[in-house]
Amino acid sequence: MRLVFLGPPGVGKGTHAEIAGKEFSIPAISTGQILREEIEKGSELGKMVSKYVEKGVLVPDEIVIEILKKRISQDDCKNGFILDGFPRTLNQAKELETITHIDLVVNFVASHETIIARISNRLTCRKCGAIYNTLFMKPKVDGICDVCGGELYRRPDQDPAVVKKRLEVYEKETKPLIDYYKEKGILIDVNVEGEKDEVSKRIRKAILDFFEKRK
Repeated sequence: MRLVFLGPPGVGKGTHAEIAGKEFSIPAISTGQILREEIEKGSELGKMVSKYVEKGVLVPDEIVIEILKKRISQDDCKNGFILDGFPRTLNQAKELETITHIDLVVNFVASHETIIARISNRLTCRKCGAIYNTLFMKPKVDGICDVCGGELYRRPDQDPAVVKKRLEVYEKETKPLIDYYKEKGILIDVNVEGEKDEVSKRIRKAILDFFEKRK
């Protein structure tokens, strides 16, 4: 089961990729998280990537593709995976086809108002990368991660002004992927507005229904 979770920033792709990954026993792979880890480590790759992330623009394809090739070659991907944050452009989608076959693309649908509200209220753990939201998924202790006790912070790319820029980039670069995958007959739309648990059930049902129809 090789899946892609597609959608604009802030719709919960990362959260639901982790949930679905556990349910289907396959790894959730976030290229964004891998890149952020490099930034936190202060590596040469991280320094290069941070320049793009802070401006809210896409990291060059050759960087992301090389990272992804390395990741999906690992043993835990033998039975499949969920890609969160990749591909983001038509060029990346075509490059992905030279690396692996994708069975299904789940397109996350939500309004821009919802997306901006979610991202601008999001907090991320500096230590383990866990995500919280001050509106509907607060940590038990303010500023402290429930999972590892790490410090919670708002990333530079979660500022409302940067979020709007990221949405503009998405509309221009990523939205054409919807038509691309629709033509291949492997794309399904899922409304991701609402409570996390309800959305999770909606996503799981949509995935299972798709594969059931393909039998």
